[in-house]
Amino acid sequence: MAAKSVRVFRVVAGATTRWVLEADGRAHDLSAWLAEHEPALGADLASLFARGFFERSKLERVLASGALRECAAPGARDVAVPVDPAQVGKILALGKNFREHAAEFGEQVPEEPLFFNKLPETLVPHRAIVAPPAWYAARFDHEAELCVVVSKGGKSIPAARALEHVGGYTVANDLTLRSLQGADREKKYPWFRAKNFDGACPLGPCFVPRDFFDLADARVEARVNGVVRQSASTKDFVVDVAHALEFVSSHLTLAPLDLILMGTPSGVGPLADGDEVVCSVQGIGELATRVARPAPIKA
Repeated sequence: MAAKSVRVFRVVAGATTRWVLEADGRAHDLSAWLAEHEPALGADLASLFARGFFERSKLERVLASGALRECAAPGARDVAVPVDPAQVGKILALGKNFREHAAEFGEQVPEEPLFFNKLPETLVPHRAIVAPPAWYAARFDHEAELCVVVSKGGKSIPAARALEHVGGYTVANDLTLRSLQGADREKKYPWFRAKNFDGACPLGPCFVPRDFFDLADARVEARVNGVVRQSASTKDFVVDVAHALEFVSSHLTLAPLDLILMGTPSGVGPLADGDEVVCSVQGIGELATRVARPAPIKA
């Protein structure tokens, strides 16, 4: 029987990294299977993408073979960032890609896609504790987002072929120093500082291969201490994934394991000390982050 859902977890214990593949809720030791059956394939995500391992036809053959051994599901605190930050070249984030989000700041949707960048060093996993800089005492916001994992690089990629360059999808939280962002915008500075403090990009808990994700209508949500603050569908994107990749690749070359954040719904809001924010995308999972806000350091 064909798998209805597939999720892939990257688990790091000490110096050991292993992959756990969950198919229809049952966990399997993917790393052990690769070591036994495909030792030349390599166990890093870029190699697996390059060989098309996660394409539906190939992955379903592996699942149907029965050779994947079941294993314990990874604990919530065991999962790492699903894409090794050391292999991520760039993180590009799409701004104001939901009309209601632009409206909540009294702004219009940009005439052409608006992108900014986050650094790979900002990536942290599911269940991370994130603190804004100690000197910062102003508004600190959550932003739930769908994240695209690029599997095949390219430049000037046409929208009609763009999804061929997508390996899968995961969940991101584009944490933002909102007051600093506003102040820098008034000065006509870039948003860089507000988007790139330590821990500014929680990502996870897993990724879903492209062929196993319903991109057309997946709910993107954020809950803070159990209360829903953001909720919208991928069908509400102003710019869809294919055209976002087309636009970005017309300006720069995309590489395998680059990440594209697809914008956040309306309802972004402030986070306080001790808050737990859970960002989710239907069909992928929940990404939890705990907030720590120490008293600011006085000059």
